[in-house]
Amino acid sequence: MLETDKVFAGSIPENYDRYMVPLIFKPFAVDLARRAAALAPGAILEIAAGTGVVTRVLAPKLSAGASYIVTDLNQPMLDYAASRQGPDSRIQWHQADAMALPFEDGAFDLVCCQFGAMFFPDRVSAYREAKRVLKPGGHFLFNVWDRIEENLFANDVTNALAEMFPNDPPRFLARTPHGYHDPALIRSELEEAGFSHVVIETRAEQSRASSSRIPAVAYCQGTLLRNEIEAREAGKLEAATDHAASVIADRHGSGEVTAKIQAHVIVAVA
Repeated sequence: MLETDKVFAGSIPENYDRYMVPLIFKPFAVDLARRAAALAPGAILEIAAGTGVVTRVLAPKLSAGASYIVTDLNQPMLDYAASRQGPDSRIQWHQADAMALPFEDGAFDLVCCQFGAMFFPDRVSAYREAKRVLKPGGHFLFNVWDRIEENLFANDVTNALAEMFPNDPPRFLARTPHGYHDPALIRSELEEAGFSHVVIETRAEQSRASSSRIPAVAYCQGTLLRNEIEAREAGKLEAATDHAASVIADRHGSGEVTAKIQAHVIVAVA
């Protein structure tokens, strides 16, 4: 992962929430929130919360006495998440690095993370931090994307941009969001960090959009892929988005489009 793969700023948070969340994140947020609520946690820490889609789904499912600390490395993402959340005295917002969590040992029953582990520069160290702040027997619940070939819109966009920039194709989606998909590696890194009873489930969902342009805008302008496109050639963002939309339309149709998305859902015991 490149250092630039971690900085969500400018208009990216708004476009991310407007386009990416309904396109690919909402179905898995519903799933993660259901699993989290079933554990009946009293003290919850969410790391790499992004624009807060899990927070919005999970908070109503928690008990009245629960405490819920929501964190992200990127303050602009966290600010946007807080702006989307209704008043709730149970929720606290903290900018925090998963590599060095500013919380006491054994403070939480549950640590959850939606599609953030792929961005950790040292995953074993981040997992050790998650284990440190969990009570003995507490749960670490998170998900990661499967390989890009199992996530069709992301693969389509990546292939479209490779056609447009053949000498230096933007590879952010394959490199980082879809770059941590080997269940054996995930299990071994969790066990190295001290977790036990690791369960990994592969789950497929459907990504839906009203037109082929929606996933093109989502990926090209609502993720860090935008920075890579603009770095290749100034002023090419719209042309790149248009080309990605054309490729998606050729494969999935010009009206409403549907495609497979797939992820691994992991739960481990501290």
